[in-house]
Amino acid sequence: MSSGTDAPAVLRIAGASLRRGDRELWHGLDLEVQPGEMIAVIGPSGVGKTTLLRTILGLESLSAGTIEVMGESVRGHGSRRVGYVPQHRSVPDDIAMRGRDLVALGVSGHRFGLPVPRRGDKARVDRLIRAVDATPFADQPLGRLSGGELQRLRIGQAIADDPPLLLCDEPLTSLDLANQQAVVRLIDRHRHEHNTAVLFVTHDINPVLESVDRILYLAGKRFALGAPAEVLDTEVLSDLYGARVSVVRAGGRLVVLGAPGIDELEHDHCSDHEAEGGGFA
Repeated sequence: MSSGTDAPAVLRIAGASLRRGDRELWHGLDLEVQPGEMIAVIGPSGVGKTTLLRTILGLESLSAGTIEVMGESVRGHGSRRVGYVPQHRSVPDDIAMRGRDLVALGVSGHRFGLPVPRRGDKARVDRLIRAVDATPFADQPLGRLSGGELQRLRIGQAIADDPPLLLCDEPLTSLDLANQQAVVRLIDRHRHEHNTAVLFVTHDINPVLESVDRILYLAGKRFALGAPAEVLDTEVLSDLYGARVSVVRAGGRLVVLGAPGIDELEHDHCSDHEAEGGGFA
């Protein structure tokens, strides 16, 4: 995280509320993200984690409150000041687009009309590919790449404009442990080298726990915000849920026991062996 205490916030959310029909997901959210800071956004399914990112991108509107990026109100959708890394999704085997073509969209895709290569674009794409350690497979068709390789390229696309804010929407989904660690290292390295603020939505805090500065935990129309040791606490989460919740360590992983929606998620998405080792949604 940046050591400059007087640096203006990259992202400022004030008095934010979010409703879906007659259901309120959360209200009164105040959040400032400083340059170089990495915040993990966690909580059960259906609490509005991804929707929070969509409001920052301008794709959806808050029910109340304001959002500013670099001091300017969010309007419309799409901003070169905000990079976005989506969940991993497979692509058709027969797609002709290569890895470098995907990264190139981050370089030229924001222009109006058909992207026309400019002098220096190829060198810039090559630099981005090297930055995400994707050189060995950058010229292969996307359909032949693994999930981890695709995510590296998506990170390259997201950081093409060196945005001050990077939004990561569950980028570790469907990746094995080795690729999860590789993706986290890339994002962590980039934010330290470029002083980039990162908002990282995840179902599992364990792969990013050592990298994050703060955690935003959304649950039951409320939220908790603070350092990992402050938020991932039995008493804090019990108060957040209004029911007894235990936070324990098992097999080197954090496990939340008794929280509504957590046990069901672990049962649905983990084998018996994995569920015994724990997960965190």
